[in-house]
Amino acid sequence: MSEAERVIGLYERHARAFDDIRSKHLFEKPWLDRFAANLPRGAAVLDIGCGSGEPMAAELLARGLAVTGVDSSETLIGLCRERFPSADWRVADMRSLALGRTFDALLAWHSFFHLMPDEQRAMFPLFAAHSAGGAMLMFTSGPREGVAVGSFEGEPLYHASLGPEEYRRHLGENGFTVVDHVAEDPGCGGATVWLARKD
Repeated sequence: MSEAERVIGLYERHARAFDDIRSKHLFEKPWLDRFAANLPRGAAVLDIGCGSGEPMAAELLARGLAVTGVDSSETLIGLCRERFPSADWRVADMRSLALGRTFDALLAWHSFFHLMPDEQRAMFPLFAAHSAGGAMLMFTSGPREGVAVGSFEGEPLYHASLGPEEYRRHLGENGFTVVDHVAEDPGCGGATVWLARKD
């Protein structure tokens, strides 16, 4: 099994450790503000790779948005259901996402970049299929093309990124317009963030 194929099992094995160390202080708030700025109360948001629901989905719910959260870890989804029973939480692999409906906004924060490059390319039609007209899409990537293998709880943790121009191309080909892109944003923990809108 490759390092990329081990990601799902790693997050399930160490779900509670991940939840313990995941910052709940919402330093991502400036980006989340922009993502949700034009969403009315009750708007439908799809959180792809939602983890334990904190702090991102929790903030969206606090704003009165209707969140559907998807994650491959049963334990993390179980934590979401305990903490936020009013939302719709589903155990699913984002690579085979087929919810049969569209959303007003899609978020893939620190999740999508665990996929291999070809798997990332295949996600853009899935993003489009789940996006209503005008929907916002926000995701994080690496700052440049390449693979980086970090470590979590003593196990290798795979990350990959396409190049910025390739991300722009896939977004455009699937009906999205880039609203903003910041590589290694110092105000957001060094995250490389993409914000786009469905045409």
